Amino acid sequence: MSAAIIGAALRLREATDADFARIADIYAHHVRTGFGTFDEVPPSREDMVERFHAIAQLGLPYLVMAEGEAVLAYAYAAPYRPRSAYRFTVEDSIYVAPDSHRRGLGTNLLNRLAERCAAAGMRQMVAVIGDSANLASINLHAKCGFRPIGVLNDVGYKGERWLDAVIMQRTL
Repeated sequence: MSAAIIGAALRLREATDADFARIADIYAHHVRTGFGTFDEVPPSREDMVERFHAIAQLGLPYLVMAEGEAVLAYAYAAPYRPRSAYRFTVEDSIYVAPDSHRRGLGTNLLNRLAERCAAAGMRQMVAVIGDSANLASINLHAKCGFRPIGVLNDVGYKGERWLDAVIMQRTL
């Protein structure tokens, strides 16, 4: 995929190995300060690159929104579950740098991710959103055509509190 220009300086493009210092920093921020991910310890850059290569090997998209060379946000699709009957269903993940919120980056990334997954033959995209109070992610997914499916109550424990997982789904 070639880079798509979004506004004057923003580019949406495929992630590369060179992006993963910044991607790891963005994710580490969310691990340390929020409940959108149930990771409690930020993975290393090397672990993040390994995850990226596993996704790329499956032919699934891993996208970044960049301003110049600076990655501001990223999104990827991963298999929803490992059993073969789930092979046409993916789960999305999307993270925006804390200084880049409210610029429409998440909406652009998530919609493009869904388009790319549909073009790859995927049928359903599922969001498993950490924390039922994570209204930014819930609202983003709703804006991008996801519908609420249900809530798994108290399935995660992080930051000395029990957390829900909100399940949303979009037909591609």
